[in-house]
Amino acid sequence: MAQYDVIVVGGGAAGMTAALYALRNGKSALVIEKEGFGGQITHSPKVENYPGTLSMSGNEFADKLFEQITAQGADFEIETVSEVLDGPIKTVKTEEGNTYEAKAVILATGVKHRVLGLEGEEELIGEGISFCAVCDGDFYTGKKVIMAGGGNSALQEAILLSDKCSEVIILQDMPFLTGEVKLQEVLEKRDNVKVCLNQRIIALHQENGEFKGVRVLDKVNNEEKDVYADGMFEAIGLIPENDAFKGLVDLDERGYFDSEENCLTKAKGIFAAGDCRKKSLRQLTTAVADGANAAIAACRYINELS
Repeated sequence: MAQYDVIVVGGGAAGMTAALYALRNGKSALVIEKEGFGGQITHSPKVENYPGTLSMSGNEFADKLFEQITAQGADFEIETVSEVLDGPIKTVKTEEGNTYEAKAVILATGVKHRVLGLEGEEELIGEGISFCAVCDGDFYTGKKVIMAGGGNSALQEAILLSDKCSEVIILQDMPFLTGEVKLQEVLEKRDNVKVCLNQRIIALHQENGEFKGVRVLDKVNNEEKDVYADGMFEAIGLIPENDAFKGLVDLDERGYFDSEENCLTKAKGIFAAGDCRKKSLRQLTTAVADGANAAIAACRYINELS
């Protein structure tokens, strides 16, 4: 069985940056990713707040970072990690039945999309409900769509959709949008974008298994109404995927790794990085910062073992 200096669980921005910094410090590194490299940033059609880069797509960033770590000598596997066993040498097990060993492990497990939790929602995903305008926006060219959410991700997706769709209706269940002012200013100039605040989606309409619209509750006057559309994109938050490791490291009340900026956990030699750990700001810049911090901490830990 091959043994690595560092195993990184997760191939998003934090995970790949951690691998890069470990490799640059002379350590061997394996990155285990269960789906596709890049993580949440690959859903961003435009990234314009990353220092030193005027504009790029999330996919462009992820591709370049993946090329960078493979050029540095990183190994990678597409598998789902099911368990990490602590000890002088850490053991990482996957659902595919494989086992890997390392002196240190960095958990950069990322997050998944939060859903509305309404009846029939799961069946409509891919049948009118989507999470990625880059992936599915073309299907709604010239059509009317709903954007559920009012944060940065929702506004970025709405901007992209407004270039293709006849109408974009933003439904936000708060009295204000939480996304960046710059993004709001862009949307204000789009005649085909309508922002509806204090609107909670309470039910989904479907016909023959296809999405047709939603019923919303106006939180100001407590009245219900129907909003019909050809499709809906959801950007209402994220959920950490840390349950497999809750016996190994502490989680906060929301399920995020209970780790500070130093990325340390209660288990020596096991570190947490990226959106999966508790933090006040989740951005591309904070993800790569976590990756660097976790890798340097892991390298320091390994050096102290010698």
